[in-house]
Amino acid sequence: MQRPEAWPRPHPGEGAAAAPTGGPAPPARAGEPAGLRLQEPSLYTIKAVFILDNDGHRLLAKYYDDTFPSMKEQMAFEKNVFNKTSRTDSEIAFFGGMTIVYKSSIDLFLYVVGSSYENELMLMSVLTCLFESLNHVLRKNVEKRWLLENMDGAFLVVDEIVDGGVILESDPQQVIQKVNFRADDSGLTEHSVAQVSLPRLILLLWSFLPWH
Repeated sequence: MQRPEAWPRPHPGEGAAAAPTGGPAPPARAGEPAGLRLQEPSLYTIKAVFILDNDGHRLLAKYYDDTFPSMKEQMAFEKNVFNKTSRTDSEIAFFGGMTIVYKSSIDLFLYVVGSSYENELMLMSVLTCLFESLNHVLRKNVEKRWLLENMDGAFLVVDEIVDGGVILESDPQQVIQKVNFRADDSGLTEHSVAQVSLPRLILLLWSFLPWH
């Protein structure tokens, strides 16, 4: 997938001095007060991806920056987002200076979070890719029971779509191929990724231990 052009920004952890200088700054938003400028767009687009159940409890979450550095802050944010979005028909919300796109499926809510200046269509393409990829891995059963049974496969899907906040892929077919390749490379077939739960896998490995 060809990545969109973006204003360069130092990778998290690099000093501000590492940012390129002398280039043109992005234009200010129309009507914006003097002295306030949009933050430069970046390839580091995604702040978080998380999936909640229909009670707002976390099932899967990955955060890509230090906006919410502690587990307590992350879960408080997720609860607030759930309360704001769970009873609406919209697919986009603006909350706490962030753009959030989301989708519900039976008893799951899938969320992709970006900064307020990120392109909504780009965030939506990530969400669509996430849902379609999970739909394949979970055998068209995108619901809590099947997600919990196949958490390893779900994390592989997320990791193939976003890495460190950078969008790697938005084509679900490409994601599925890469997930299957990684599963095969680790000794798991596509069938085992979709069907074997983590507890069952632990029991299987335990049975091969020499002292068992």
